[in-house]
Amino acid sequence: MRLSPVAIALSLSLAGLSSSGQSQRPDDQIKPQSVELLRQADAARRAGELTRANDLLETALAIDPKNRAAYIALAQVAQAQQLPGKAIRLYREALGIEPNDVVALAGQGDAMVQKGAVERARANLARIRSICRVDCAQATQLATIIQRGPPPSATVTAQATTTVPPRGQEQSATTPQ
Repeated sequence: MRLSPVAIALSLSLAGLSSSGQSQRPDDQIKPQSVELLRQADAARRAGELTRANDLLETALAIDPKNRAAYIALAQVAQAQQLPGKAIRLYREALGIEPNDVVALAGQGDAMVQKGAVERARANLARIRSICRVDCAQATQLATIIQRGPPPSATVTAQATTTVPPRGQEQSATTPQ
């Protein structure tokens, strides 16, 4: 008699948990609106409209956060905009949905090389090779990118000069080539 309220509460909570799990959609079903926005964003990206593609992809992810292809496409847009750090984070989001996605692993490895993290890219390459078992296109492509190495640094180095321009003429002074 004293345990009846506890048993009733426990059975109601278990019934609620089991019914909430049945009402959720499977991971592989992406909302059609999100898929359509992904298609439009791909067309915009191919046309060179990176800002529009970025906006469409962010909207697609707002509609359906499980759209792994939208994360990958958004990461590709970030790489095209020379934002490898953002691309790495977006590829990580895609890998959170499907850890064995070789396209996301290869793209993340490419962004890592672009940022200068070659050793981490090699770890991605090893993971791709373990998933593919046979040599796949993503493994070959990432191996080529790693072999090429990171791009030359875009930072500007100061040039040493021995002359100091007179006061007030700093802007008109030229640097030796």
